[in-house]
Amino acid sequence: MAISIINAKGSWYDLYDENGKKYKSLQISLTGDLVGFSSTFFIMAKGSWYDLYDQNGRKYKSLQISLTGDFVSISGDTFVMKKGSYLETYEKTGKKISSRHV
Repeated sequence: MAISIINAKGSWYDLYDENGKKYKSLQISLTGDLVGFSSTFFIMAKGSWYDLYDQNGRKYKSLQISLTGDFVSISGDTFVMKKGSYLETYEKTGKKISSRHV
């Protein structure tokens, strides 16, 4: 099942599959703010942490915001963070795979 959209409605985030069918709801107060999503995972910000969730809505990794920097983008199975004057690319597992000066 792939994520096609994550929609905030009231105090819930609703996850929809590629057929437009809602398949999961997550309480906003428990998950935090949606930062970005792809078809296979999504990132939430809560307090001083970025939490990575799989397509089934299960949190599988937390990354400290002060160590990773600011969210830039998400695509496929990777995401990009900006820390200082560097763009750092991470796998959806949370492992940093590249860094470049900007």
